Amino acid sequence: MKVELENVKPMDIEKRSFEIITEELGDKKLIPGTELIVKRCIHTSADFDYADNLCFSPDAVEKALKAIKEGACIVTDTQMAKSGINKRALARYGGEVFCFMSDEDVAEAARKNGTTRAVASMDKAAAMDRKMIFAIGNAPTALVRLYELIGNGTLDPELIIGVPVGFVNVVQSKELIMGAGVPYIVARGRKGGSNIAACIVNALLYMIDNRRD
Repeated sequence: MKVELENVKPMDIEKRSFEIITEELGDKKLIPGTELIVKRCIHTSADFDYADNLCFSPDAVEKALKAIKEGACIVTDTQMAKSGINKRALARYGGEVFCFMSDEDVAEAARKNGTTRAVASMDKAAAMDRKMIFAIGNAPTALVRLYELIGNGTLDPELIIGVPVGFVNVVQSKELIMGAGVPYIVARGRKGGSNIAACIVNALLYMIDNRRD
């Protein structure tokens, strides 16, 4: 079998990838203002299901961009998501990325209360006096805890990116967030992951400023 490779310069690989994604989406209608986020999720995963399963609350993108420009920080549930977020781009607006999963006080709180570290991490984040965007790509228990904290008035996040991947309570936790009354970007169903959480944050950052330093 003869294999023919595209002759693409390294600096043009991402551009060419997005051209292919656009071509394969064809006449698929995406929600205006969300196109770059959806396409970046497809670019990250090579999974076109994100064109259908990504759900956005009204004005979620606009509210997220405003929050980032005002210095909102990002709280994630994995070190992988934290490492994948463009921290320099976020820092231009005064924001930081936090993941508390490895913190000793989080581990102790989880043991003491019989919860997951993800739950304890959300409790620690809720005590911060900062504008916050949550990017959850792994732990549905984090989403459930966020729902509880929002419900009891402890937390009012700027945005929740709810994209945990898996089977146990994954679908249910995402549905809870979609009914929590806060801005959200949710990958409905079982698909998602830390890479998707990070790429949605980066997509928002690149919508403000496309520099990649």
